[in-house]
Amino acid sequence: MKTMKDLFEHQLKDLYSVETQLVKALPVMVKKGNDSELKQTLKNHLKETKQHKSRLETICRELNIAPKGETCKAMAKLIKKTNRIIAKIEDDEVMDVGLIAEAQQIEHYEISGYGSAIRYAKELGYRNIAKRLQETLDEEYESDNKLNKLAEGRLNKKAIYLA
Repeated sequence: MKTMKDLFEHQLKDLYSVETQLVKALPVMVKKGNDSELKQTLKNHLKETKQHKSRLETICRELNIAPKGETCKAMAKLIKKTNRIIAKIEDDEVMDVGLIAEAQQIEHYEISGYGSAIRYAKELGYRNIAKRLQETLDEEYESDNKLNKLAEGRLNKKAIYLA
């Protein structure tokens, strides 16, 4: 990569890989969830993730970039770690709390990636693209907030009383 544009293209491809991997990983998390509100939150995020992927495809088309080709190894490792954690948890309440923690780590990775992409887009003069990426970033923050509320509101407390 020699230019900011090259870095921006790399970031878009990385984010596309992230969203593609999540479309496959989220259904597993939904199945493992026990709390109905958590399951619905994860299902809603799966729908959003598909929209995020589509939004990235549109952006890449506009920039004449092929979004495929990159594999985000960091996301692959986060998903692998999530699957290892899921396999070790034996209690339903602890499973829900574990799923929230893992989902939030994934959200935070996405938040940082979209934040960088937005800055690059603005600096490169892609104002409309930056706005669309901001929509995704806002949705990622909202998902993180929903997970936080579930954890802090009641699920963490339910899991604590098991000790």
